[in-house]
Amino acid sequence: MEISWHTKTFSLLFFFIFSTLAPSKACHPVDKEALLDFKHKITDDPSKLLLSWTVSSDCCTSWEGVACDASGRVVNVSRPGLVSDNNDFIEDTYMSGTLSPSLGNLSSLQLLDLSNLKDLKGPIPQELGKLSKLTHLFLDTNELTGSIPITLRYFSQLKKIYLSDNFLSGIVPPSVMKSWTSVSELGLSGNALSGPIPPTIGKLVMVTKLDLHENNFTGSIPTSIGNLKNLKYLDLSENQITGSIPQSIGGLAALELLYVNQNHLTGRIPSSISGLSSMIFCRLSENKLSGSLPPSIGLLSKIQRLVLENNKLTGKLPATVGRLTTLTDIFFSNNYFTGKIPSSFVNLLDLQTLDLSRNRLSGQLPPQLAKLKSLQALDLSYNPLGLVRIPDWFQELRVFRLMLAKTGIEGELPRWLSSSSISELDLSSNALTGKLPRWIGNMTRLSFLNLSNNGFHSSIPVEFKNLSLLMDLDIHSNKFSGRLNVIFSKEVQDPLGHFNSIDLSSNMFTGPVDDDIGERPAMASISSLILSDNTFSGPLPKSVGKLKELQVLKLVNTGLSGTIPVELGDAKELSTILLSKNKLTGAIPEIVLNLKELKQFDVSSNELRGRIPPHKAIIPASAFKNNPGLCGPPLPPCKRI
Repeated sequence: MEISWHTKTFSLLFFFIFSTLAPSKACHPVDKEALLDFKHKITDDPSKLLLSWTVSSDCCTSWEGVACDASGRVVNVSRPGLVSDNNDFIEDTYMSGTLSPSLGNLSSLQLLDLSNLKDLKGPIPQELGKLSKLTHLFLDTNELTGSIPITLRYFSQLKKIYLSDNFLSGIVPPSVMKSWTSVSELGLSGNALSGPIPPTIGKLVMVTKLDLHENNFTGSIPTSIGNLKNLKYLDLSENQITGSIPQSIGGLAALELLYVNQNHLTGRIPSSISGLSSMIFCRLSENKLSGSLPPSIGLLSKIQRLVLENNKLTGKLPATVGRLTTLTDIFFSNNYFTGKIPSSFVNLLDLQTLDLSRNRLSGQLPPQLAKLKSLQALDLSYNPLGLVRIPDWFQELRVFRLMLAKTGIEGELPRWLSSSSISELDLSSNALTGKLPRWIGNMTRLSFLNLSNNGFHSSIPVEFKNLSLLMDLDIHSNKFSGRLNVIFSKEVQDPLGHFNSIDLSSNMFTGPVDDDIGERPAMASISSLILSDNTFSGPLPKSVGKLKELQVLKLVNTGLSGTIPVELGDAKELSTILLSKNKLTGAIPEIVLNLKELKQFDVSSNELRGRIPPHKAIIPASAFKNNPGLCGPPLPPCKRI
């Protein structure tokens, strides 16, 4: 987004400069013919971007989006899909058609901006290679196909080129990359380009922005990339790049942003990373990087965001990370880090997010971390920390998000939580016990609460209704009991506080499910409702069909009786319906089995009868088994009487 906006504003500025230089001669006939041929190949122009392009008018003085030099030669064609008026209002429009090869006849053209037109199709004409004076080419955000023409190597004066967000395929010709020695910005992202990144990329010595993300590039990162001394922005993410990060990357002293996430990189993070002295944003996540984090990482004196999650990094966290006092976000989750969290982290006073979850960290947490007053999110989940209890100094933090799942916490919830400002709390998979305290109702900022896989017992206190911002609740696998009414009837603060998901499975809740569950304000937007493995009675309420955004409904082994309400078919977004191991009777409603989004359906082990309605969803016979009265595909055919 940042690059596209920069491109757009530059294009407008470039056009303004040339449009103020009134040409002394009429539009050259070759240029006029070329542009009219371009217009001829446009099949739809709803905003009439080319309305002024007529045979009877002069293309230099009368055509919108066209500028000429003093000799009447066209130097600028700018008809992007994002159009700004005099009030700085941006209109988003499109044009359909193909790129005319005749554009290659605009021999004096310096800027061509046909970006964001969304519906330009077909290949990039090889004839564009004749535009030897072209300095700026913007064709991004269209539906162009084919390969990058080898003729583009003749763009010897090119400074900025964006071909991003199209359907271009094939390799990037090495000879093309080699010739673009004047290019400062290159955007090829969001295509289907393949093959290796050409080693000739090292010839782009003037480049400051290089964006190749979201393609199918393979092979390793060329060592020649270390030659790009002016490079500030490098995004190679979302490709299929293999091999290790080259040591030469340490030569990019001007680099401010490095994204190589979502590739298949292996090996160690090179110690030369310390050479990236200007780096602010670094994302190496979603790879297979291994080995320990080099202590030299502590020399990245300007780093703000460091994302290394989802790799195979090992060893202790280097104490030198504590020198990175500009850090605002650390994401190190899902690696194999061991040992203690270094006490030097106390120096990270600007830190807002610390995510060390899913590692092998152990030992006492440094109480000095209480000094991190800027910290908003702390996630230490799934580490063998053996906390036993949440340290008292945690109450000095001002975090909105606290995640301590499976960290060895025992006993009851600490009372200080009642006066905290926590919005998201995950204490799942611990050994917490006791009742859910009545003061839980004081945690009115909660939007996400996960207490699953613990040993809580008792009913849900009536004060729970005060959680008017709560949207996601997971308390499965405990020993909670009593009725569900308190949960379903909690307060809301429109438009906030409507449930998105509820998981109450594997508890000891009793009683019928409330008849008006589908009419409760808190339930109006719910997408996932999981109540399996409890001890309910009575029918599945008809009002469940009023939950218009419900996608997942699971009521397995709950003691439900009665029929499957035909009204359930009114919940049009349902993709999963699991009602097995109950006491349901009657027939399966045809409207339910033919829900358009239905992908998973199971009513096995009930007392259903009758013919299974014809349906399009692929549902195995096992989903209907142990219902002696059911027949018809995919079960054996019904017997004729």
